[in-house]
Amino acid sequence: MIEHIRMNNVQRFAGFGALYDENRPTAPQEVVKLLTTYLNRKPQTVVDVGCGTGLSSFLWLDEAESIIGVEPSDDMRSVALAKWEAMNKPDKLQFVKGLSHQLEVPSATVDIVTCSQSFHWMEPQSTLREFARVLRPGGVFAAYDCDWPPALDWTIEENYRRINELGDARAAELAQDEQRAFKWNKDEHLQNIRSSGLFRYTREIVFHQWEMCNAARYVNIALSQGGLQTALKLGADELHAEVAAFRELVAQVFAGEERPILFGYRMRLGIV
Repeated sequence: MIEHIRMNNVQRFAGFGALYDENRPTAPQEVVKLLTTYLNRKPQTVVDVGCGTGLSSFLWLDEAESIIGVEPSDDMRSVALAKWEAMNKPDKLQFVKGLSHQLEVPSATVDIVTCSQSFHWMEPQSTLREFARVLRPGGVFAAYDCDWPPALDWTIEENYRRINELGDARAAELAQDEQRAFKWNKDEHLQNIRSSGLFRYTREIVFHQWEMCNAARYVNIALSQGGLQTALKLGADELHAEVAAFRELVAQVFAGEERPILFGYRMRLGIV
């Protein structure tokens, strides 16, 4: 059963890698500052699991000696690899196909393991055991996620939530059993890390990042959510009218200008 869920979760992200990469927020530098502070030194090896298009892996290029981005989705990983090739294939960074509970990494060789916007797609018990296996003593695991939607204007935020709730509902209605994805509750991340008994210290840290944004990007951030994408792929054509109305509202709020938007983050970490 769990293997079936894992494969469905991977398939959920097929077909919109470029949209995701071009519009999702860049990983905040606060991630590097926080995790290297807890590690108390510059990391030798960072493993970024569920790295998607590499947004959270490239962050470490100047901060670690070796970075491994692990991503099971061929579509997402191909975008990461294209960017890596455009950067002349830096030796210290590699992208590999893999799942969180089966990392092809030797035991006790990793300083930091990260999951950016991805831990909720992983079965937590087997994943945490694998992370604890590969981490060196004193190594740090961190799962960090955005609070959606990005903060700017309550009217478009309310509509953002509404169309994504519609997308999630229609995806659940239209998906056959063999197509259903499953995500674990983000609010339980810290408890799952703590109750695993694998980490000597656990905590949650909240931080934020401002980015400039135009109307097109704000709409595309909403469209990069997996539930809405799944519903559209499965034929929920009525959602196109909802998206068009949302696009019009966002255009009115931005009024042809770029505006700063705030991404709130929640990090749950454990130290082995």
